Amino acid sequence: MASLPPRRWLLRGALALAVGALVLAAAVSAATYEPTNLGPGTVDSPANGSTVVSVQGFHFQGIGNGKKPARLVSAGPRGTTDWVHNGSEQGARWFYDVDPLSNGNLLVTSTVPGDTVVYEFDPENRTRVWSQRFDAEDTHDVDLINGDQLLVANMRRTNDSGVPNDRLFVYDRSEDRIVWEWTFRKHFPESTDGGYSADWSHVNDVDKVGEGKYLASPRNFDQAIVVDRASGNVTMRLGSDGNHSRLFEQHNPDYLEGPNGTPTILVADSENDRVVEYARTGPGEWNRTWELSGGFNWPRDADRLPNGNTLITDTLNQRVLEVTPRGEVVWEYYAPWAPYDSERPSAANTSVSQNASVGGSHGPTVAEMNATGSYTLSGSSESGLATQTSFSTWVAATAAGTPVQDIVQPAAERYSHIVPFVRPVWLSSWAFAALVGALALALVWALGEIIYQRRHIRRRVGRTLP
Repeated sequence: MASLPPRRWLLRGALALAVGALVLAAAVSAATYEPTNLGPGTVDSPANGSTVVSVQGFHFQGIGNGKKPARLVSAGPRGTTDWVHNGSEQGARWFYDVDPLSNGNLLVTSTVPGDTVVYEFDPENRTRVWSQRFDAEDTHDVDLINGDQLLVANMRRTNDSGVPNDRLFVYDRSEDRIVWEWTFRKHFPESTDGGYSADWSHVNDVDKVGEGKYLASPRNFDQAIVVDRASGNVTMRLGSDGNHSRLFEQHNPDYLEGPNGTPTILVADSENDRVVEYARTGPGEWNRTWELSGGFNWPRDADRLPNGNTLITDTLNQRVLEVTPRGEVVWEYYAPWAPYDSERPSAANTSVSQNASVGGSHGPTVAEMNATGSYTLSGSSESGLATQTSFSTWVAATAAGTPVQDIVQPAAERYSHIVPFVRPVWLSSWAFAALVGALALALVWALGEIIYQRRHIRRRVGRTLP
């Protein structure tokens, strides 16, 4: 009777089978995966003019991924790609905010290794009109205000002692100097967001919303604030640190005025995967008048259009959507990798803002349209990423309601934000997860073999050394 193989060989066989199965699953998924490319999704009705999309792209330590460039893209009314401006080819690490200017050009916020570069871009001739470089490692938004001044939201700024100096400032181009500066640590306690860190406030947006009134978005503080330039005081605040039911690490709030001048803020509530609108009912009191959820994956911009629809940048679904007040998608454009901001220049031309930069929200509030309520997104194209359940989404859903929910779900969320930037474009989220799993299992196997064979390895090494 033949003897059974030792248990260690059974274990090795099982490990080999598991690694092989994961690699095979990755290969099958990769073979059937169709990467998202620039182009239309749902187009039930043509857009009113072109839509400019700022695509963040991916770079690491100044080294770019040629397949995931930072770029500006213009989509036509029916979602066709009219032109592409590749910022990575001109040294940009990331692209962030883009604003239509009153002369038809675009104001572009980008970063290069160690610095922020903002420039005016002429889309007709695909050229830079002027550019301004700041010694600022990371800036997501710069607006042109008051003729020739730049309003800057500068994050990840620390002094030699590691104390954050995240700030808002106004730079006068004609005078070549900073004429106003506002530092977050002077107005927020050190305990905010768990204490000082290298990325404390993560202020990702600032807009002029009135004379000397600036709406800012310190993302990590879960709130949008209005700062008075003259006094330096915070005169309006939506949200509070850690109150995730109201806002959770939001992006790009836009200021609207409702009936009788009611202050209203439309905002991409990013970590809650929704878009919300709040109307101010009194000092420190806000009423959520509109909520749109379902199908979003880290939305980072929402602008109200003159026709009452909302233009939304749905970052990790790699798309821009125009939706009705009741959440129906009427126009959709796919723009990998990681679109950050989108603007409809034809809508910006109707702005009543006094800024030279006329991007932002220009349409009615939901209260004015009698459309208050909570809605679920519907009508998206079935050909895009939005309809596919990603690996991280499946993990989070599987953990829901279990004892490990509070550990697994934040980890899955973090994973979902990192992987799209590093995952090869030809791999789906499932194929990438399978390959990572195979690699991790192979490394554990190799480590186990080294431990098991350590005496033999020492003898072999001892024989080869003099």
